[in-house]
Amino acid sequence: MSASRRSGTTDELGPDEPGESGDPGGSDLLAALLDGMDAALCAFDADGVVTHWNREAERILGWTAAEAVGRHGFAGWAVRSADAEEVQARLMSAMHAPGRQVHEFALVTKDGGRVLVRTQTAAVRGPDGRPAGVYCAFSEVHAQIDLERSIALSEALFEDAAWGVVVVDADLRPAVVNAHAARALGVGRTSVLGRPLGELLAQGVEDLEAALTHVLAEGAPPAPAEMWVALRTAEGEKRRCWRSGFLRLASPLAEEPVPLGVGWLFVDVTEAKQGEQEASLLRFRTNQLHRAARAAAECEDPAEAAVVHLDFALAGFADHALVDRVAGGPRADGAPDPVRLVRLAATPAGAPGPSVLTGAAGLPLRYGEGHPALQCVERAGAVRADAGAVPAERAREWALERQWPGDAVHALCAVLRSRGRTLGVVTFLRDAGRSRFERSDTAYAEDVAARIAAALDLAETVRGEAGEQVR
Repeated sequence: MSASRRSGTTDELGPDEPGESGDPGGSDLLAALLDGMDAALCAFDADGVVTHWNREAERILGWTAAEAVGRHGFAGWAVRSADAEEVQARLMSAMHAPGRQVHEFALVTKDGGRVLVRTQTAAVRGPDGRPAGVYCAFSEVHAQIDLERSIALSEALFEDAAWGVVVVDADLRPAVVNAHAARALGVGRTSVLGRPLGELLAQGVEDLEAALTHVLAEGAPPAPAEMWVALRTAEGEKRRCWRSGFLRLASPLAEEPVPLGVGWLFVDVTEAKQGEQEASLLRFRTNQLHRAARAAAECEDPAEAAVVHLDFALAGFADHALVDRVAGGPRADGAPDPVRLVRLAATPAGAPGPSVLTGAAGLPLRYGEGHPALQCVERAGAVRADAGAVPAERAREWALERQWPGDAVHALCAVLRSRGRTLGVVTFLRDAGRSRFERSDTAYAEDVAARIAAALDLAETVRGEAGEQVR
């Protein structure tokens, strides 16, 4: 049997059999092309006789090329007798119609089942340009619908999705970006393509690239991941939290999966995460204040109770704390006298431990003009100070000049007020490993300061009553 017959064709491609003369192997090439197609294909001559039938058509209907080629139309074998005339007419009408025609109808399988197919038919023209037959490509409707649905989903994701969608190639560079992702990254959809992620992100790029590499090697993770990144913008770095899902993309045409890249889907959850963090921090600080109040209530000495409040406030809030009282007693508002402060309590300078009372000597501190603690007392309000972005040695000098521990780079001073008078100032200090104090930190420091001030005011009252009793 000739190669063309084996491939389901009745016409010869040349005057000779393969391997003799003319075009050696031409019919084998045609057979390979037909059998390698993903779509089922058959063809009819001008009389409606089947001339071609490939392997995909055999897979769908069960009829082999030897059984199909040479039959007149589908009547009596591939369609029901009642439908045969209509189906044949619709198929052969493409021979005299321009372009392609699309039809849907039911075909009969070899085992007697029925399958709904979608066909595309078009005319086959001979050397003289006249219609010589019809070719028909068909596939199961559900498979075609699945394909169209996949294409529609892909287009929708890259046009209308309310979350970011990025296809990252095997080199970890964006290959396709939808409009939402482009806005989130702060760049245009085309300008981001092919650029390293490090050019778009100032922080978090290492974690993101590690996740992409893992997906390429191991596949999609079982759950979304929340990743903090910092975007490069004209105004500086912008910190965002993206809840991200990853999918490994592989070619459906290869026998073994060949990674084409990673599908990265993300949604911005920064506000929600910040809200969760703030709520968690508020709960912790509220619990600390409650525990401090209970512990302070057991102290016989009110001054010791003030130190207890200070120690509880430090947890998760600051690295060091200082309590300075106004020398000579409480200061009335608007007093013209210069402010002098005496150290009352401080956290230990070496290993961490409870704060200690240090004001027995009563010697004024050598704070220079403009010191944040002095400003806090004069204004009767909180003051924040930072060393700024300076080398470590310069930051140490900045702290020592203000008579603070050498590792302090962020400071927050809160005034101690009770019964309308200023009793002193409490200073909280953070080292370089922590962020600077924010407005929410100021509110917490002022709450702690109010409790410390009440304890110190009580201590002054108790000492005054004890002095009266001695006299």
